[in-house]
Amino acid sequence: MKKNYVLLFLTFSLFSNGLMAQILTETQKLESLCRVWGFLKYYHPQVAKGKFDWDKELLNKIPMVREAENKEELSKIYLDWIDGLGKVKPCKSCSNPSDKEYFDKNFDLSWIDDNHIFTANLSKKLRHVEANRFQGRQYYVEPVHKRVGNIALKNEPEYPDFDWSNSEMRLLIAFKYWNIIEYFFPYKYQTDIPWDVVLGKVITEMAMVQSQTDFYKTFKRLVASIDDGHAYFYPPGQTFRWSPHIAKYIEGEMVVTGNRNDSLAQFSPLQKGDIIKRVDGKPIDEIIKEKKPFVSGSNPLGKYRNLTYLILSSTNKDEKAKVEFERNGEHFEAEVSRYSRAHFRRKGIRKDAYKVLENNIGYLDLAHLKMKEVPEAMEAVSKTGGLIIDVRNYPRGVLWSLANHLSSSRNLFYMVTRPDLKYPGKFYIGKAGECGGLKREWFYSNNVVLLVNEQTQSHAEFTVMALQTGDKITTIGSQTAGADGNVSRLNLASGIRTSISGIGIFYPDGTEAQRKGVKIDIEVKPTIQGIIDGRDVVLERAISYLAEQEE
Repeated sequence: MKKNYVLLFLTFSLFSNGLMAQILTETQKLESLCRVWGFLKYYHPQVAKGKFDWDKELLNKIPMVREAENKEELSKIYLDWIDGLGKVKPCKSCSNPSDKEYFDKNFDLSWIDDNHIFTANLSKKLRHVEANRFQGRQYYVEPVHKRVGNIALKNEPEYPDFDWSNSEMRLLIAFKYWNIIEYFFPYKYQTDIPWDVVLGKVITEMAMVQSQTDFYKTFKRLVASIDDGHAYFYPPGQTFRWSPHIAKYIEGEMVVTGNRNDSLAQFSPLQKGDIIKRVDGKPIDEIIKEKKPFVSGSNPLGKYRNLTYLILSSTNKDEKAKVEFERNGEHFEAEVSRYSRAHFRRKGIRKDAYKVLENNIGYLDLAHLKMKEVPEAMEAVSKTGGLIIDVRNYPRGVLWSLANHLSSSRNLFYMVTRPDLKYPGKFYIGKAGECGGLKREWFYSNNVVLLVNEQTQSHAEFTVMALQTGDKITTIGSQTAGADGNVSRLNLASGIRTSISGIGIFYPDGTEAQRKGVKIDIEVKPTIQGIIDGRDVVLERAISYLAEQEE
């Protein structure tokens, strides 16, 4: 009987020790390395001031971390590493209450206390680094402009001979990008897939890379996972050949809506209203399913907009696309020529920036209206019974002057969040912005309609938010791109360049513009029949709305 108790005790002890020395997966270990490396890069006083070749430090640690079998061995690697970086002196200012109002939806260092991965000693040491974090000028990041606050990278090695086949170099690029988003992307909290989950996915995918194409596709998927219309990645050396047409996803179909180049389009069999069914033998739905995971965008309409740019294009040297399409219920097949980018750089005929439509309605096209022309444009529409401002485009910096003509008072129109480089991962709320109400500009007092759609992005959305503060403003159209905030461009290695929205833009009441788009009063979407008939149904609705207001 006594022997049985001894055997039971030994079995329990072995089981308990097995739990204490829990085996970690390679993904768990590499995830922890990514987090610790990124945290020390921006927090540790000696690292953040540039005293180490921090990329080399990561490359040296990857094999060591892979060999660790449990959290004790893993934590010892990190503890020894941190001890070798130099003493972390007490930071008096770090403990003082901040005078900044923080927006903390992005901030999360809870991983430091994960006792399944880290020992208590390591967690304590990492928290000590946080409490005494670097307070000087960051070596690896800096503000693009002090007043704006979005970051620019600096002192990142270029790696002109970057070797995609080296698994450790692939991880270096992935870890570098992941940590930039972790600490400096204002909309990280909005991603469809939680950013913590993305880390494990990209580690797994980088391990499966078998070719340069695989590597670029994996990185492109990573960039697309931040769900930001300002994000992009085109593999180095990649070139496109484009069709002369523009297509849009309308009512579940890919529809030709216009031309990139009217001169080239006249030699094409396609025309407005044609419904594209197949390209080079592939159904449109299949092409979309294949390309969608690699296409950036803040919302579905924005992603479909970017997808349509790719439908008729090609990254190889194919000069023609075999297109199957429907027109008036009939099925057709034809070849559509593709052209290099140089064919689309010619200056087109400038359209009217302003005019008076029938029924005495003024119309401003912000794609063409220049800032210096605002006074004369407003004078031209001054006696109209209503005004339509078309922002289904990218304006030319006219919002401040226009706002003065549309609002009788000074109004707040946006709130901003900026990254705090002295507490990476935190974003502080900046001073809200105002527009309108300057007495030197005469005021347009009749009803005004703003037209928007998925082409309304970034500065266009910012412009709409400003003009919406006017006295008699109605916004008509469909969901905008939902990508606002000055762009930060990121050069991670030779030709591996991407970008993000660098600051957070919100309505003054805290309503998010990112991903959601601007506020819309009357939703109107284009229709296939409208395209076929050559009608602009959104503009028509704006005209009818203004007529209703006069009744």
